[in-house]
Amino acid sequence: MRGVRICARAVVLAAGVAYRRLGVPELDAYVGSGVYYGAATAMAREMKGRHVVVVGGGNSAGQAAIHLATFAAQVSIVVRRDGLGATMSDYLIREIDATSNIDVRTGTRVVGGGGEGRLEWLEVEVRDADVVRRERVEAGGLCLLIGADPACDWVPAAVTRDEKNYLQTGRDVPQDRWRDGRPPASLETAVPGVFVAGDIRSGSMKRVAAAAGEGATVVALVHDHLARLRADEFAADARGASA
Repeated sequence: MRGVRICARAVVLAAGVAYRRLGVPELDAYVGSGVYYGAATAMAREMKGRHVVVVGGGNSAGQAAIHLATFAAQVSIVVRRDGLGATMSDYLIREIDATSNIDVRTGTRVVGGGGEGRLEWLEVEVRDADVVRRERVEAGGLCLLIGADPACDWVPAAVTRDEKNYLQTGRDVPQDRWRDGRPPASLETAVPGVFVAGDIRSGSMKRVAAAAGEGATVVALVHDHLARLRADEFAADARGASA
C-alpha cells in the first residue's frame, strides 16, 4: 500500500501507542505472567498477598500503586530520580505517603529477574551517592508505567499535536486553528473530517474501555460531518440552479 493515495470525506485515526520497553531481555519471558506494561487494573487481583514493584514516576504509576495496594501485601514504587515531586501530582504523593503498604525506592532501577514459570524475584540496582549496589528482592508482580509513544509520526503536521506528540482534538486544538471561532467536535482534529479515537489522542484515558467508548462516539461524529457536507452540497446545487 506504500505510495497509494486514497480519497475520503472522513478519516478516523486510531493507531494507538507503543509502550516503552524496560530493556531487560530476561524479563520479556514473563510478560503476562507477572510482568505487565501499562495499566495495572487487570492484574491487581492476581497480586493478592504478593509484593509488587511499580516502575515509573508519573501520575499513572502513582494511581497504579494506590490501586494495587488494595490487594497486594506490599507495593514498591521504583524510580531513578531522587523523588517523585518533579513528575507526579502532589495529591498522589500525599496519598502514597498515607498508604502504609506503599514504599518509594529512589535512585533505583530494575536490571534483572526470574522465576519458575512466572515472575518470583527481581534484581535491582541502587545508587547511593557514588556507591552502586545490587539487591535481589522477592516480587510476584512488576508493573511498568514508563511512558508510551503515539504511533502518529506519519500523520501530516496539519493535524496539531501536544508537547508529547499526541494528536489534539476538540478544545485542545489551538484557538488559531478553530473555524469561525468555534472549536472542532470533541474527537475532531484541526483538519475538518479527520477524527481521532483511543490512546493516540491527547488527553485520552489510556484504558481499553475508554478507547472503545471513543470508537463508538466517533462514528456518530463522522455521520454528523458527512450530513453537513451533503447539506452544503445540496445548498450549493440549489444556488447554482437558481442562478
